[in-house]
Amino acid sequence: MRSAERASLTYAFDAYCPWCYGFGPALRAFAEDNAHRIRLGVLSAGLYTGARARRVADYPDLPAEHGRIARLTGVVFGAGHERALSQGTAVLDSAAAAAGVSALRDQPGISELDVAEAVQRAWFVDGRSLSDAEVYRDIADELGADADAVTTAYASPAGREQARADFRALRRLRVTSYPTLLLHTADGADHLGGAASTAAALTAALDQRLTTAVRKPSTHDLTAQGDDPS
Repeated sequence: MRSAERASLTYAFDAYCPWCYGFGPALRAFAEDNAHRIRLGVLSAGLYTGARARRVADYPDLPAEHGRIARLTGVVFGAGHERALSQGTAVLDSAAAAAGVSALRDQPGISELDVAEAVQRAWFVDGRSLSDAEVYRDIADELGADADAVTTAYASPAGREQARADFRALRRLRVTSYPTLLLHTADGADHLGGAASTAAALTAALDQRLTTAVRKPSTHDLTAQGDDPS
């Protein structure tokens, strides 16, 4: 990889995924540490869609899972979120959340990682439903985006279609668990780290992959070696 190039990465997450929330601080530190050499895009997953788009009360194991995530990663689940869990009426609808992420992501000058973090804070800190258009209006204001444009895009059929496009893109990449961080290379997409990875571990993995990519002979070089009569 030439010095002027940046490595392309995709972060596959679901706004309702607590492990993605736990992974967030490490990903943020990794992205900042490597900002000079990476481009990071975000795609939403469909963790709670179809028959799985149900009330929080239908997932009674969530509080215990959150406790484990907090112990492993150090993230804090907010009081608003704890109230939402105890009430149990909020519906986990990843399609609605993905449409909101898409509406925010499409605004000019907005960091896709900032969008992912803000949407997850709305649920895992404040306990706000990600099916509420006002959530995306407030996030747009926070990020300096056009709030009217964001809420219009969220409510439009195109917003839901973009959510489905994200789901399809991750299926093509064969991503089936979240969070997943992918490095795109000439040979395809390569996983970096896991849900409990530190920023340092992610950077070390990136260093290893990029070094391997630089050292790997090109097809032209292999052909040339094969044609060498010596």
